[in-house]
Parts: sequence; C-alpha cells; structure tokens
Amino acid sequence: MDGDNGFKLSDELSALREQVRRIIRDEIVPIEQRIDPDAAEIPEDDYWRLARKVQSAGMWCMGAPQKYGGGGLGTFAMCVLTEEMAQHRMGLYNPGAGVFGRNPPPVIYGGTEEQIQTYAVPTLKNAWHTFFAITEPSGGSDPAGAIQCRAVRKGDTYVLNGTKIFISHAHEAEWGVVFTRTDPKAGRSGITCFIIKKGQPGFSAHPIRTLRTSALPNEVAFEDCVVPVEQRLGEEGQGLNLCLDLLTRLRFPYSACNIGVAAAALRMAIEQAKRRSTFGELLAKRQAVQWMLADSEVEVRAARWLTWEGAWKADRGEDSRMEASIAKLYSSEVLGRVVDRAVQIHGGYGVSKELPLERWYREARIRRIGEGPSEVHRMVIARNLLR
Repeated sequence: MDGDNGFKLSDELSALREQVRRIIRDEIVPIEQRIDPDAAEIPEDDYWRLARKVQSAGMWCMGAPQKYGGGGLGTFAMCVLTEEMAQHRMGLYNPGAGVFGRNPPPVIYGGTEEQIQTYAVPTLKNAWHTFFAITEPSGGSDPAGAIQCRAVRKGDTYVLNGTKIFISHAHEAEWGVVFTRTDPKAGRSGITCFIIKKGQPGFSAHPIRTLRTSALPNEVAFEDCVVPVEQRLGEEGQGLNLCLDLLTRLRFPYSACNIGVAAAALRMAIEQAKRRSTFGELLAKRQAVQWMLADSEVEVRAARWLTWEGAWKADRGEDSRMEASIAKLYSSEVLGRVVDRAVQIHGGYGVSKELPLERWYREARIRRIGEGPSEVHRMVIARNLLR
C-alpha cells in the first residue's frame, strides 16, 4: 500500500502473473482442446515439455520453501498466481495442469529434516502426487470429534485400523499423510499424524466416481497397517496442532481457484454477449443479459478482495481464521452463480462438452462442500462475531 496512491501489485508479481497467464492461454488451453474434455491430466509428454520450460524460467513450485527448491512466495502472491493458473478446463481441481509443480501436504514441513529430505524434496523435484487423509465417513468438518481411525503403539511401530473417505490422489500417490486417534480419551490432543508410503502393507485406496474427473477422491482403508515410529509426523497427540493453521492458509489459494474459474467464465459470457444475436439484436444490448454480467463482475471483484485481505493477514502472521472462512464461503458461492449465468448466456452451447462451462458447472457444485461446507463456515463466522 503506497500512501494515498492505493494498492498496486509489485512489478515482479505482475510480471509473474503475466507469464502464468501466457502459459495457460497459449499452451494449456490448446492442449485441452484436443483431448478428452473430462481428462484428469494433460498428456505426459506435454506435461514434461511445459514443466521443463517452467523450471528453466524459475517458476517451479513457487509457494514451496526456497531452501527445498521452491520459490518461497507467500500466501498472497500465490493467490494472485493461482487465480491465473485455474483459468482453463481442468483448472478448478488441477490448476495449471500441474505444470507449475506439485506441492506436498504442507504438514510435512513440521516434520524432521530427515523426513523433509526423504518425502518433500523428491516430491517437489519429481512432481509426485501425494495425499492428505483426514476426512472420515463419520465427518470431516470436526476432525477432533469425528476421527475414529485408530493407531495403537506396539514397540517401535504403530498399527493403524480405520477408513478415510474422499481422499484425493490416494490411489496414485507416492506417499501421503493420515490423521489417526492414538488416545480415545484425549479429544483433540489424542490425534497423531503419520506418513504413509505407496504400497505400504495394510493400506489400500479405491477411487470413487463423483461429479469431478480430476484429483479423483478415494476411499482409503487401513487394515492392521504397521507403521514404524520414524513415519510419525511430529509428536504423538500433536497432529491437529500440526495441521489446523496450515489448513486455514490453504483456503486462500483454494478460494483463488474459485475466483479464477469464475473470471474465465465471465470473460466467455462477455464474448458471447458481444457475438450472439437474437431477434435481430446482440445479447449485449439486452438489459437482462447486461445485469447478469454486471452482477458477476461485482461478485468476482468482491470475492477477490475478500481473499486478498485474508491472505495479507496470513502472511503477516495474524489470526486469519475468520477471513479464511469468509473467502472460502463467498468465493465458492460466487463461482456457482457466475458459471450458472455464463451457461445461461451461452444457451445450449453452455452445456455442451465443446466448451469448458459444463465441466465448471458440475465441479463448482463440489466447491461448496470441499474444504468445509458453506454452513460450517457460516458457523465459524458467526461464532467470531458473537464471542
């Protein structure tokens, strides 16, 4: 913020945003136009061609710590860039098609240096898929009360038994983290986090078919899964302390994805309104359509500023839990409304697989559930207002 001149992105961040925008529009979008519209990923050869280009430009894993090979950017900067990364067909659940790098679950950085070098560093280098398993069939919004997956210590190992649900990438991940209950009587202080390796005996993952086709969710089962104590992340009973602040921060880039897809849908709607004529007049001349576009523009801008405000607070180390709930709640609901209007303006084309709108329309519905349903975030906001 520059005194009376208001806020302006730094020249460096503006240049990065423009580079990301060019890669998405000039490289990713054309690839998507020649593959299955429901594809989860772009073809492997295209992926690594673009990934190497991004690596050589110094844009690889820009939000990861610099000491481990990332770009070291903060939450706000990543929100600005993620909004651009998401503006393509598979972008809501696979922003940038992963060509800007894949990040491990941030809780890994709360582990030992040996764990970071063993798991995080090769993930950043090799773009591995990983998973984060906290949600269970009994619920996901109240982990302190809902987690029933048990971990019982036996000597230098723990034996895990239980089920996790809707765990993205678990069937294809090289490793991931799971949150378990080690002390049934200790409440939130009885939750412990473990690293789970691909192929670990007693661990299995089965994809679940849902509205989305990227980042497939899985049912994950642990059946007498023996995990050495070396794979415990942090101290026993400190699992939730390890993850809750990180989960709060992640809601800002999540919100930025919502905003990016909403902005792309609005751009398409504007272009269609300028191009399409009915009864001898452009849609852009019709007040009903003008108001739809105006409402969408206002809501996208509001969602962006709510997200940026919270991201700034997170970067300053301030409590941003309420802001995270506000950003996630508002951006996910705005996304649904903006995409719906764009579909309406496109008519039948809006629900055809020739355009990305129908995929966004389906996947947008999930965003009001994932990362905490809208109702839970309203509870969080109200609780902060009334305490």
